[in-house]
Parts: sequence; structure tokens; C-alpha cells
Amino acid sequence: MGTFEDLKLTKFLDNVIEDLGYTTPTPIQEQAFPVILSGKDVVGIAQTGTGKTFAYLLPILRELKFSKQQTPRVLILVPTRELVVQVVEAVEQLTAYMNVRVAGVYGGVNMNTHIALVQEGQDIIVATPGRLYDLAISRMLSLKAIQKLVIDEVDVMLDLGFRFQLMNIFDLLPEKRQNIMFSATMTTEVDDLITDFFLFPEKISVAESGTPLDNIQQTRYEVPNFYTKINLVSSLLKDKETFKKVVIFSPDKKKADILFENLEEMFLGQCAIIHSNKTQNYRLRAIENFDNGKKRVLVASDIIARGLDFDQLSHVISIDVPEYPENYIHRIGRTGRAEKEGKSILFSTPKEAEYLIAIQELMQKQITLLENPDDLEFNEQLLPEERDKVRERNNPTKVVEDERGAAFHDKKEKNRKINMGGSYRRELAKKYKKPKTRGDKNANKKKRR
Repeated sequence: MGTFEDLKLTKFLDNVIEDLGYTTPTPIQEQAFPVILSGKDVVGIAQTGTGKTFAYLLPILRELKFSKQQTPRVLILVPTRELVVQVVEAVEQLTAYMNVRVAGVYGGVNMNTHIALVQEGQDIIVATPGRLYDLAISRMLSLKAIQKLVIDEVDVMLDLGFRFQLMNIFDLLPEKRQNIMFSATMTTEVDDLITDFFLFPEKISVAESGTPLDNIQQTRYEVPNFYTKINLVSSLLKDKETFKKVVIFSPDKKKADILFENLEEMFLGQCAIIHSNKTQNYRLRAIENFDNGKKRVLVASDIIARGLDFDQLSHVISIDVPEYPENYIHRIGRTGRAEKEGKSILFSTPKEAEYLIAIQELMQKQITLLENPDDLEFNEQLLPEERDKVRERNNPTKVVEDERGAAFHDKKEKNRKINMGGSYRRELAKKYKKPKTRGDKNANKKKRR
């Protein structure tokens, strides 16, 4: 493995890399640098925590010359607002000794704020697809000068339903441009996108889809239900020396809120929460407080925390077994970043056994089962979805053929109505000599005469 000196960066970037204390590029950074620099279309497949952001920023910034033009030359699309903020911070870090203008735009902020921002003149725009499309379609932002398009975490973008906006953004971009795409998983939708819009892309694959990072220690506990899981995580978090900085993943917003309320009651002032129902300022403040150490625990939903880079996490805890095994890989990727050691803990119930098997088959690796703590209190309280569905004996919700009793009988032949359509009505009219149309005044006059 080479060093950053081998990449022959500009002196400005070399100074920043030295200030940040980096000496050796990660595999994805080392492999992607010359390809992106060549101007070819690039598709990078790499797990989270492997340094993808710097992998595309370093070659782009090396070639980005000073310019006074108002319209942006580089467009970076990411799926969430938090990722916009994170990428903008990464650009600002790397351009500490350069004159590069960068702006981040995303939903949840007044449109006029972003209109004023982009009209100041920017070199790089980092955006979520929805807000960028709104700005472009209203002609507040011109994309005609874009030379390089980066789509990061594209699989999440498509999962969130941004395909429509992406298709329309492609139509607004100049044909002659470099396309750079990074994804942790290669799905059929991602493959279709590459086929439709990329020109002979070079593929760089550092880790196959579903391959966990080897430097992450994975363990799990078997517990019966959600409220017992809360008791277990509360028991573990009492050890503040071991669990110094913890992200806890919840499957949905409702469970995240229940978990947060219970943990905050026990560990007052030590917990934060992020999910899509929280305001943008609340989410950014929660992430900032967690990252700088003011909060020890962050409860998060899958999508919101996707791609976020937290400094020196001690543990990632999954409060459930995700239905899609790739989501588990993304979760544990929050720890063990940049080849550091990481720890992951998974809580599973017997009902989640099928999902657990799928994860282990995808990774081709068993997750070590640990014994529950001796002081763990088992809670019999169940969530509605955890309760067995009891069918009332005397009030069945659906009657099937086999359950018809002895009193059931079919209608008699004479009582069975058959829809004979128009011919039946015509036969009746002929029999009783009724006019074809009741409201036909002329016909009725003739009849009276």
C-alpha cells in the first residue's frame, strides 16, 4: 500500500492531509484516485467506513481550478440532509488552503435561503435530489456548466423514491460530463441506472456487497421481546467506561421514541435521538452533541444514520434484526471506520430467527451468541405486533368454505337472479308494451291519440 505522497496531490491538499494526520490512503481511495483523475465514468462499490467521500473529493479537488464563474462545476448528490452537511464539511476541510466555494442544499429549509445561497456563485453544490430538482426546475440554479456528477449512496437514494428526480436531473445536465457513482450495494435498480446514463464506466470494487469489515467484533444476545431488549440495553449502558459512545439502531420511528424515552429516564441528559419526524435543526444539533461527546448515546433510524461518519464509536447496537440483511451491514459500518477496531451488538428474538439466518448467510459468518446478564429483568409487556393474533371462536373474521355449518343452504333455483342485461329489458318492454324511453314525450302523445 502506498502513501498520499504517491498520489501526487497539490501542495494545498498535501498540507491539509498532513494537518489531518493522514498518512496512508484506504484501498478505495488508492484505487479510485487515478481512474477519477483520468476523466472516465466510475462506479465504486465499497462498504461504509472505507473513506468513500475522500476517494472522490481528492481527485476532483486536485483538478478544480480557480474560477469566478457563478454556476457550479461539480454536483454531488446524497440521499439525506445529514449527509449533505457532512460532505460540505469534508470539502471545507480539504479546501482550507484553496479558494473553493461550496454550498449544501436540502429539504426542510426555506427555499429562498437556498436561492440566495446558489446565486452568490458556487463551485461545488452538495444536494439532496428533491431540493436540487426544485431549484433547477424553477430556474434558480443552472446545471449547464456541470463537469462532474457524483452520486453517493445511490442505493439509498433509490430506496427513498428519488428515481423520478434523478431522471429529470440527468436531463438538465450537459451530455459531456464525468459520472462518478458510489454505492455499498449493487442492486438491479442501480445497475439499470448505470446502463442508461453511464458511458463505459470503470468498476472499482473493494468489498463485495454484504461483506462485513473484518475489524468489527460482532456479538448478539437472544431476548424474548422489545421491552426486555430495553432492559438489556439499559443494563449494558450502565458500564460507562466500556460503552463510551454508542449508536443504537431502531427499525422505525415509533420504537425509536419508546427506546429514547426509557433510556433518557435512566440516563438523564446522556441520550439523543434522530429520525425523520424531528426538525432539521433538532437532528443536526443531536448529531453535533453526540459527535463532540456531550451525549453518550444516539438512538437513530436506519435511513437517517446511513453514511454518517462518527468519530471513535465504541459500539453499534441493533435493537432488532433488520428484514434486509444489507441494512445490518450498513449499521455495523458506523463503527470500525478507517480500519479502526469496532464492536457491534445485535439483539434478536426467536421470531427474528429467519432474518438472522439471512444475515449470517450473506456475510458467510456466524455472529457470536453471548449469555444474558444475570441481573437482566425480563419484561412480559408486548408491543401490538408482538402479540399472537387470537381468533375469536364465536366471531370469526372470515368464513371459509370448510367452516359452513349444517344450517347453511344454497338458494333455491327460482330465487337465483341472473343478469340478462339489455335483452332481458327488451323482452319486458315487448311483453308489457312499455315505451322505449319513459321521457319520450312524442311517443307518449301518439299513444294518447
